[in-house]
Amino acid sequence: EKGDAKATAEENLQAEKEKKAGTTKELMATFEYIQSLHGECDWLLKNYDARKEARTGEVEALVNAKAVLNGADYSLVQRRSSRRASAFLAPGM
Repeated sequence: EKGDAKATAEENLQAEKEKKAGTTKELMATFEYIQSLHGECDWLLKNYDARKEARTGEVEALVNAKAVLNGADYSLVQRRSSRRASAFLAPGM
């Protein structure tokens, strides 16, 4: 009887060890995911102003394009260039 109880306890111990290993692996994956999110958020905060400027330039360009399509003449108007800021539109660029 003691042998059976010991065998059952060892089986339970092994099952719990395997369960713990799986849980630990899942926890590590969760930590890695959180770290990647943290990095993306840091990048967005760091480049917020440049991205905002790029979006403003894009909106202005779209407004001007719409005006041109409606017949406005912008041939003598000087445009402001913000090519550098447009590189910050997406994290992968």
